[in-house]
Order: sequence, then C-alpha cells, then structure tokens
Amino acid sequence: MLATRLWRGPPRRPPSPRAPRPARPPASRILCVRLCGNPEFSQSHRYGTVAPPDEITVSYRHGFPVITLTLPSRRERCQFVIKPMLSTVASFLQDVQNEDKGVKDVAVLTADGNALPASTLMDVLLMEDFKLIINKVAYEVQCPKKEKPGHEHVAELEDVKFLVHRLFTVLHLEEFQKKREHHLLEKIDLLQEQLRPLEQVKASIEAQSEARTSSLLWAGLALLSVQGGALAWLTWWVYSWDIMEPVTYFLTFANSMVFFAYFITTRQNYTYTSMRSRQFLQFFHKKSQQKHFDVEKYNRLKEDLAKATESLDRIRHALYWRIH
Repeated sequence: MLATRLWRGPPRRPPSPRAPRPARPPASRILCVRLCGNPEFSQSHRYGTVAPPDEITVSYRHGFPVITLTLPSRRERCQFVIKPMLSTVASFLQDVQNEDKGVKDVAVLTADGNALPASTLMDVLLMEDFKLIINKVAYEVQCPKKEKPGHEHVAELEDVKFLVHRLFTVLHLEEFQKKREHHLLEKIDLLQEQLRPLEQVKASIEAQSEARTSSLLWAGLALLSVQGGALAWLTWWVYSWDIMEPVTYFLTFANSMVFFAYFITTRQNYTYTSMRSRQFLQFFHKKSQQKHFDVEKYNRLKEDLAKATESLDRIRHALYWRIH
C-alpha cells in the first residue's frame, strides 16, 4: 500500500552516530610492603619513591656522594655532601654531631661489625656497605656500586690527584707550618709550666744527694788514711816489717775481693766515677720517694719537651729557607 498522508514539515535529519566513550584506564595498583623486625611497623605502607624516615641513603649528585639521614632531635632529613678525597670518618661524624646536638654517641662500623679508624677516608668507606651507630641505634647503609674505571682513567685520576696535592702543598704549606709553629709554642709553654715545680723539687733533691755522695767519698778517703797510718805505726813503732808484711798482703787480697764483689753485684768496673754516680743515684731515688717526686713523669715531660723543641727548630728552619 502507498501512504495516503505526506509529511509537510522540514525534512528529518538522520540520527548522528554517537562518538564512542573513551575506555577507562584500569585502576592503578598499589604495591604494599611490610617492614619486619619492629612491631610498630607491622601494618602495610604504600610503596613510593620517598625513603622511609629512618633509612640512611647514599646517592651521588654532581659527582659527589650525598648521605641522607634523619636527625634524632628534630626528626628532619638532612643531607651531608662528602668530599671523598678530603673528608674522613672523623670529620663526617663531627659534622653529624655539630648539626644535631642531641647526637651523643656516633660511630661507623663495617658490615661485619668491626670498628674503623677515624682517619679512614670516606672514599674508602663508601666502597662497601657499612653500619652507622647513632645514639646506640644501628642503621644499615647500602652504598651504590660504582663502575670500575679503566686503566687509562685511573692513571689520569692519579695524575690529577698528584697535581692537586702539589698545588695544595704549595698554596697551604706556609700557612700549615705557621699553625704548626703556633701549636708547638703553646705545647712548649704548657710543658715548661708543668716542669717548673718539678725542677724545683729535683734541684733540692740533687743538692742533698750531692752532699751525701761527697760526704761518703771523704769518709772513704779518711778510712784509707787511717788504715795507712795504722800500718805505718805498727810497722815502725810496734812490730817489725817481717811481722807486718803478711798483714799487708792479706789486706791487699781483701781489697781485691771487695772490688770483685762490687763487679759481680753491679756488673760495672770498679772506678771512682762509676761508684760516685751509683751512690748519687741511690741517694737521689731514696730522697725522691721521701718527697713524692715522680721521676717517670719528669722524664716523660722532658722527652716531650725535647721532641717539641726539635720539631719547632725544623719548622723554623724550613720557613727561613722559604722566605730567603
């Protein structure tokens, strides 16, 4: 059949096709990690690029290693830029304590728990993992592995190090020597101040020991004079030489036995100089004990003073030649 009624209005537009809706991205997945060892962190945490608040990280920025850690008092993350060839373990630990006064105890140990010398360069320390102890809390520090340079690069680096060392020596040697001279002068003044009262006590003890030693020597001379006079009196006034000759022989033999016994006891030849020195030292040590004079402390201070004076003379001699 044909339609009997026609549409008199505007022509109808065909329905336009709808644009397809963009597909929704799948829901992002959140990775979770569980921290072990501490019950407070037994709950799950979202994983991100930010390091945990108590973790110590080592990274490299512009060629310099950067150690990032959390200060115990302020609970803030702080970064320490390390100069590998100049910084030592002692300077790094001192920087940490200067930054946070709440850090009382800080130390660096190897991964095995062995102690490291304070003079160890940070370049050597950062070659392997280590432990950082802050206020008796141990933190495991993992160092990123650096690629080993080639032989040519190592040779160039050694040349650069040598050149930098020479430049540093030329530019700072005179300043270092002046600081060293000032330090030695202060040390010498301190040693002389400590030695002054000991020198007074020592002079008093030496005077008394010298007097007693001289008295003993004069007493020996008097004894020998009496012995000679007695033998002469007995020979010419009481008895004859025929009777006194064997007596003098046995007296001489007895004196030889005394000298031999002195050698066995002291392991020194019997000379008047060695006997006098021995008696002087005996009297000196006896008086030192009575007056509580510390001989070992005095000798140690005198040795330190001699070494400091010798070092000062060498430094002044070097400065003189640099100036002239």
